[in-house]
Amino acid sequence: QGQLVESGGGSVQSGGSLRRSCQAAGLPYSTYCMGWVRQAPGKEREGVASIDKDGSTVYADSVKGRFTISQDNVKNTLYLPMNSLKPEDTAMYYCAADLEGLSRLGDIGVQRQRRLQPIQSDFGYWGQGTQVTVSS
Repeated sequence: QGQLVESGGGSVQSGGSLRRSCQAAGLPYSTYCMGWVRQAPGKEREGVASIDKDGSTVYADSVKGRFTISQDNVKNTLYLPMNSLKPEDTAMYYCAADLEGLSRLGDIGVQRQRRLQPIQSDFGYWGQGTQVTVSS
């Protein structure tokens, strides 16, 4: 049974930095995509960043240039350093794994957009989530 265990996060002042980590255990080597998803109270779920097994990445426009997704396949760990944090980055952040990919959606542009607005079932495995709070 696969499991995602998250660490990092917490509270920081505007302009500060945090790093999220997510260690995967028991997932197939062929896991298609790993990603970070956040949700703030009263707002829609938002895909922050994702990375496919071929290394291709998708970022939300709001975090481009500030967040960087990466993975260490030896340690089975996903990372998300978050720099220049803003109050609007405040949310619950979740690590997630998609074993199959989104090829069923067809057009690659549609797939990339779906990574930015994922539904629960797009990812078969979810971490426990960690609150990130950025104060002004």
